[in-house]
Amino acid sequence: MDLYRALQDLYAEKEKLERAIASLEELREMGQELPDSLKGTRRRGRKSMGAEERLEVSKRMQKYWASRRKQKTEPAKSSRT
Repeated sequence: MDLYRALQDLYAEKEKLERAIASLEELREMGQELPDSLKGTRRRGRKSMGAEERLEVSKRMQKYWASRRKQKTEPAKSSRT
């Protein structure tokens, strides 16, 4: 790795960061808010489910738990006899 090239890249990156910091500080001094693209306005948490999707999940879970109950009772019957 070329040490001179690595230093050049790092100094260029440092210069970019200093310019970005200066422009953000300027916005703050002017009392302006950050643009939405810089705020990070992502939603947090889970998305809400619609009624149709809830019904599908409900049916799927009913089948799941029914099969679990069935599996639980089958080995118990065979071990008793």
